[in-house]
Amino acid sequence: MAHPANVSTTLLRNVPLFAGLGEDQLSVLARMIVRKSLGRNATIIRAGDPTDSLYIVINGRLKVLMSDEHGREVILAILGTGEFFGEMGLLDDSPRSASVVTLEPCELLTISKTDFKHSLAENSDLSLMVMRGLVKRLREADRKIGSLALMDVYGRVARLLLEMAEDVDGEKVVVKKVSKQDIAKMIGASREMVSRVMKDLQLGGYIEVRGRSIVLRDNILLAK
Repeated sequence: MAHPANVSTTLLRNVPLFAGLGEDQLSVLARMIVRKSLGRNATIIRAGDPTDSLYIVINGRLKVLMSDEHGREVILAILGTGEFFGEMGLLDDSPRSASVVTLEPCELLTISKTDFKHSLAENSDLSLMVMRGLVKRLREADRKIGSLALMDVYGRVARLLLEMAEDVDGEKVVVKKVSKQDIAKMIGASREMVSRVMKDLQLGGYIEVRGRSIVLRDNILLAK
């Protein structure tokens, strides 16, 4: 469901992508941007589709994935509040390289390809933030490639948990629940292997499960 009239400059000011923009620039953007609310398991974009918009996450989480003709999936990333997606195809005019599906109810902002390109041409700060986002994705891809090539499944699970963890009262905690099936799709392993590794990590004292949260111990990268 789209709400073109309720995008305020106050909302945009709290979006990291627009952090460097002035009030006048935010006012122009507010007239271009549409707000959308989506439920769980909604497909936002599909791999191979024409690229027409940039999306910014206001609330909720989404997974970026690729799949083959047999339905097998690889999860490339999980996106959350403040992150954006869909910019690559807008810059090189290529079709969507991956699909994006909501993991929970989400609120998104969307801006059309034409308006986005115009905004980039007018705002060097916005262009810089987009470039930083692309560099971040490239570094994450490099880490993932290195992890797949050099780490065993224990190391891959440990590294992924550390990447997902937040600092809570001096502890590293995975607050947002991620299924073992999705973890398996993110690290290139089977669900059964991930279940075994998670159990071993818990028994070895490398992690502690507290309800829906996972607390990581300082020695987690030593897990074998």
